Amino acid sequence: MGQEEMVTPGEVLGKATEVKAGKGTYVAKHNGFVYASLTGLLRSVSPPPESPDQRPTVEVTGHKAHGAVPEPGSVVIARITKVMARMASADIMCVGPKSVREKFTGTIRQQDVRATEIDKVDMHLSFRPGDVVRALVLSLGDARAYFLSTAKNELGVVSAESAAGGTMVPISWTEMQCPLTGQIEQRKVAKNES
Repeated sequence: MGQEEMVTPGEVLGKATEVKAGKGTYVAKHNGFVYASLTGLLRSVSPPPESPDQRPTVEVTGHKAHGAVPEPGSVVIARITKVMARMASADIMCVGPKSVREKFTGTIRQQDVRATEIDKVDMHLSFRPGDVVRALVLSLGDARAYFLSTAKNELGVVSAESAAGGTMVPISWTEMQCPLTGQIEQRKVAKNES
């Protein structure tokens, strides 16, 4: 057993030709490298001597009580931190009903905001910083950010605060209204499940 080292999501652990991806890791198909998918301790497990495949298996075990980890296909609740012309950044707060214990960031790209009229999406009319959104994890992006999508009716802004500090009420799938001032703001609103 070698030295255990701390790794974080997106860290390269080796080439798939030289190591096998165990739990807490994944192989990127485009370049054949094995990456860590969670923060934790990296271990390398040697194969049994009689094994025809003599690559050691790398695995990452979470170093703290397992908070939830976003995975492609999971629905997350995230808070928008920054809105730019082509994308918005968000901090992921919950994966499904479970809260996360470490910092995961997500990126919603312009093409992933909604399913229709993708080229007409105006990011600044879809989200504002501080909005809480329900989004689907598409993939682990780069620089430890997940790519998120709000392109389904039930995905999008679930909670937003207006300029006046009131909690906005959705009035359509593109608009929310401030109950204090009656002002209407544009958003990519999540359709309520009810």
